[in-house]
Amino acid sequence: MIVLKDSQDKVLAALQAVSGIVERRHTLPILANVLLRKQGKQVELTTSDLEIQVRTTVEFEGDEGDFSTTIGARKLIDILRSMPSDQTVSLTSNQSKMTLQGGKSRFTLQTLPSDDFPLVQEAADFGPAFSVPQKTLKGLINQVHFAMAVHDIRYYLNGILFVAEGKTLTLVATDGHRLALAQAETDTEMPKQEVILPRKTVLELMRLLKDGGKGDDESAPIEMRFAGNQAKFSFSGMEFVTKLVEGKFPDYNRVIPKNHRFHVILGRTTLLAALQRAAILTSEKFKAVRLSFEPGLLSIASSNAEQEEAKEEIEIDYGGDQIETGFNVTYLMDVLSNMSQDMVRVDLNDSSSSALLSIPDHTGFKYVVMPMRI
Repeated sequence: MIVLKDSQDKVLAALQAVSGIVERRHTLPILANVLLRKQGKQVELTTSDLEIQVRTTVEFEGDEGDFSTTIGARKLIDILRSMPSDQTVSLTSNQSKMTLQGGKSRFTLQTLPSDDFPLVQEAADFGPAFSVPQKTLKGLINQVHFAMAVHDIRYYLNGILFVAEGKTLTLVATDGHRLALAQAETDTEMPKQEVILPRKTVLELMRLLKDGGKGDDESAPIEMRFAGNQAKFSFSGMEFVTKLVEGKFPDYNRVIPKNHRFHVILGRTTLLAALQRAAILTSEKFKAVRLSFEPGLLSIASSNAEQEEAKEEIEIDYGGDQIETGFNVTYLMDVLSNMSQDMVRVDLNDSSSSALLSIPDHTGFKYVVMPMRI
């Protein structure tokens, strides 16, 4: 049976959409596979890692009839990538194997039974559905994702806090050394939600969501539903089910400093370029830079164990007291690299307090970074 037959780019796009969560090495070999279920011309592609499940349905040419199997996702993608994008390819079933053909190329791949594929057990009762534009959610994720922890023992930090209340959607990420918060107002009233989305889910949503760019529908929605320990997202012909992180996220409102005595507004790209140059001579272990604010001038300095030094100076509109403080330069570069605005505002109290970075005339973004002792 010809399970599917279509252009290389169409088949590859469908496979790539669901294969982001597939690990090359897994304790369960079948989890390296994609589940194919064919009903007539409709082919449903599903992948799982036991905690996240991604599914899409695409109409392909091919024989009529029903069929299901599982086949190695990454191998299939690697083979398809090596073929011309306008070439017609076909996937044909042959007992316990599948044959992929395109032009004069032919590949025979091993399969595993579809009945053995471990689908995620979906919650029986998801709450009410609500939608926001994909561009809105992707924009918020882009502004905070870099502050998530990686493999932290405090497992609730390895993800993003998702808060929906009224018409306000808030995303917060922290690794204990810095915190990023992004907020957006939506057109629709949302049921109250406060959940922690796992890191892998966040990165996959970033990859899959449309951002209103060239060829994207500016208002394409993402529908969201939540159960006790699961979330379900539906968008662009995709269905995405994920486990949620259980635990209590830190009270982010207490972390955000208020009533700063001093602030300065400066060019984002100018500051980022100066920090990138200073970072070259930071110590590999500490990545520390010294920032010295004085009337009309910001000095940035770094040094390393070889006693090499870098110094940068930026003219600024600042008339307050002199403040000298230290920060992890990576934390500062991360936030500046993920902002698109021209100007950034820096609020400070003294040399030993956290700094607050924000966007002038925009209350929906806050970034807090703790100082370093240098």
